Amino acid sequence: MTLRGLRSEIYQLSDPRKAKILARFFKTRKGEYGEGDVFVGITVPTSRSLAKKYKDLPPTDLENLLKSKIHEERLIALLILVHNYEINVYNKREKIYKFYLKFIHYINNWDLVDLTAPRIVGAHLLTKPKTTREKLLFRLVWSKSIWERRIAILATFEFIKNNQFGETLKIAELLLRDGHDLIHKAVGWMLREIGKRNQKIEEKFLSKHLQSMPRTTLRYAIERFENSKRLKYLRSSR
Repeated sequence: MTLRGLRSEIYQLSDPRKAKILARFFKTRKGEYGEGDVFVGITVPTSRSLAKKYKDLPPTDLENLLKSKIHEERLIALLILVHNYEINVYNKREKIYKFYLKFIHYINNWDLVDLTAPRIVGAHLLTKPKTTREKLLFRLVWSKSIWERRIAILATFEFIKNNQFGETLKIAELLLRDGHDLIHKAVGWMLREIGKRNQKIEEKFLSKHLQSMPRTTLRYAIERFENSKRLKYLRSSR
C-alpha cells in the first residue's frame, strides 16, 4: 500500500459531476471561505474506506497528502490519523496529536475540522490537566484562522460526551463575538449538545447571553427545544 497506489485509486474513483457539486457546497469560489480548494468528487464513506486501506502510510506520505491542493487527499490523510489514534497504533497517540497540530494550517475546511478535531485534539486533551487543555484551546480561540477557532470549539465535543461542559461554555462565550457564520453555527451546535445532556446548563448560558448571541448560534442551540420554548427564545432575542 503506497502513496502512488492511493493516488491511483483516488483518480479512478473521481467523479467530475460530484466534484462540481462539492466545490459549490464547500464555497470554493473567489472570496468564499474555501477559495481555491479542489475537489475530485469522492464521498466521505469512500474516503473512510481508503483511509483504512492505506492506514500504514508513513508520516512523510501523510505530510505529502496534507499539503495537497486536493481536498479528498487531505481528508484521507486526516482520517488515517484518526484511525491510527483511536486504535493507538504502536502506542503513538502523543506523536499523532503533535503531528496533527504541526500541520494544522492544512486543516482548512469545516468537514476536515469536524471529522477530526474532537477525535484527536479533544480525545487527547480529555486525558490532560485543565491547564494543559486551556493553554492549547485558548491559543486556538484567539487565532486569526477561522479553522483553528472552529477546531477549538469542536474539540470540546469530546468533553461534552463525557459530561464536562466548562471549557465549551468558556470558549462559546468568547466566540459569541466572532464575525464568521461558520463559528456561529459551531458554537450553537456545541451548546445544543450540552443541552441534550443537561438542558438547565444550556438554558442558563442562553439566558445570560441571549441579547448578545448571534441569531444563527441561537437557532442552532435551541433546535431540539419544544416549539413553544423555541419561539419564546427567538422572540426574546435581539
